[in-house]
Amino acid sequence: MQPNRDKLRITVYPPSAPSGSDDLSIEAADEAVAILARLIGRQIAREQFQRRVAAECRSATKAKGAGPRS
Repeated sequence: MQPNRDKLRITVYPPSAPSGSDDLSIEAADEAVAILARLIGRQIAREQFQRRVAAECRSATKAKGAGPRS
C-alpha cells in the first residue's frame, strides 16, 4: 500500500494582524513548550519505571522457579 502524497497539503498562513503583545505570545509559547516537555518527561519516566518493575517481576519469577527441589 503506497501513501498518496498528493493529498497531503500543509498551508501556512501569516499572522492576521500585527499585535503589540508579541512578548506575551512568546511567553505563552514558552510556557506551553515547558509544560509539554514536562509531560513528555513524565511519560518517559513512567514507561521506564514500568519496564523496570516488569523486569524485576520476571527475574523474581525465574528465581522462584529455579529454587532447590526436594
